[in-house]
Amino acid sequence: MSAPTLRELVDNAARRLAEISDTPRLDAEILLAAALDQPRSYLHAWPERMPEPEQAARFAAWLDRRGVGEPVAYILGRREFWSLELEVTPDTLIPRPETELLVELALERLPANRPVAAADLGTGSGAIALALAVERPLARIVATDHSPAALAVARRNARRSNIAHVEFREGDWCASLGDERFDLIAANPPYVAATDPRWRQGELQFEPAAALVSGADGLDALRTIIVQAPNHLKPGGWLLLEHGYDQGEAVPALLRERGFDAVSDHRDAAGLSRTSAGRWPSVFLPSMAL
Repeated sequence: MSAPTLRELVDNAARRLAEISDTPRLDAEILLAAALDQPRSYLHAWPERMPEPEQAARFAAWLDRRGVGEPVAYILGRREFWSLELEVTPDTLIPRPETELLVELALERLPANRPVAAADLGTGSGAIALALAVERPLARIVATDHSPAALAVARRNARRSNIAHVEFREGDWCASLGDERFDLIAANPPYVAATDPRWRQGELQFEPAAALVSGADGLDALRTIIVQAPNHLKPGGWLLLEHGYDQGEAVPALLRERGFDAVSDHRDAAGLSRTSAGRWPSVFLPSMAL
């Protein structure tokens, strides 16, 4: 029996992955192209070609991992975000397309023609901080994370992208910001409820629980950041928070309760509530203090 062609490998893999993936054919093509060290277009240009034995073996091993639910990004060790190819490991959350909404909202609030200061809390792979750095070369950006392993990944991503104006610091949320104040603070914190069974299923079970789960209602980290952030925002500075689709009322309410104004909730490309924004007032009132 002759070895299978590229088309046959993709077809067979897509059928196998159909039970565990919403995008089985795409997954198969990405993994096979990576095993060949070729772009996906190569598969369509040369569907009748057969891979070398070592390429076929690499693809088979990766397919086994994908078959038990491991995300493609972890298998290949990389994920694209905001045109940046980022290293990802099981120590970091996999950057998702919906988080680009937070970047877009941040850029609307950070002028490009003058120096500004921004902080990214819980930076993980560095996705948000590095995306902001690419678009705002005059900005001073600080990125924090409690995980030394995640910070090591973020620093490698900064070096790979030749980005030098992001400072990485170890610490929970605002703990390593000292007495500094910023024009904008952004965060994509954990926001899944501990009682939600989904974080133990599918692809989510492979991602770090500390980057996903936050208390009984999923709001613990968001509450902490909302309380701490005003101590590090300039008057008129912005706080931007990604959250769950079902937290689009709770998070704006927490922002208003803390004293933020111009509070707004924003929907992602799927029409789901995804990011809330609040501005720390230029005039501070004693009743806002905690």
